[in-house]
Amino acid sequence: MRLFAIVPAAGLSRRMGQPKLVMDLLGKPVVQRLLETLAQPEVVATAIVMRKSDEDLQRIVASLKALAVLPGVDPPDMRASVEHGLAAIEEQFHPDPEDGWLLIPADHPTLDASTFRDLIRHWGNSNADVLIPRHAGRRGHPAFLRWNLAAQIPIIPREQGINWLLSRSNLHIEHVEVDSDSVLLDLDTPADFDDAKRNLAIRKARK
Repeated sequence: MRLFAIVPAAGLSRRMGQPKLVMDLLGKPVVQRLLETLAQPEVVATAIVMRKSDEDLQRIVASLKALAVLPGVDPPDMRASVEHGLAAIEEQFHPDPEDGWLLIPADHPTLDASTFRDLIRHWGNSNADVLIPRHAGRRGHPAFLRWNLAAQIPIIPREQGINWLLSRSNLHIEHVEVDSDSVLLDLDTPADFDDAKRNLAIRKARK
């Protein structure tokens, strides 16, 4: 069973006030930290969906092991980015229905690598349609899904997001409680960025 990562990265960073994915986070761009964590042996490919005008981000991604996806029209929302990412994976790798894909927005740079590896192991032993990490009762990222669910993304109502699909009663969803709050931490504001720096500094000091 193969695993593919979809990383929406076409946002405008309005709340941050600057392009957040290229910001330096303790010596590395935000997006690099996430992509390096996702580069596990079980992850065959990572598709990162970007805006064509975001040249600084594209230059960073070009130096990393990721499949750059640049739609002709900038994706208006995460759901559209996910569609583009899945289409790129389908075209290049032709996944089997029982292969898996995981979804994680690009602004989750503090995802703990050991936690991610634990989730991959859980997924490999699970018969669920969807696996979602949870910390302190709150859902986090990445979400793991069977590849056969990729075909259902286009049927999501236009005003809805991926959670619409997860709310369907016929899906077997498994929640995995994890100790690390890194599955919850994203970067929307300068305060979030400061929290991420503290989080990573503490993690480094503990090693």
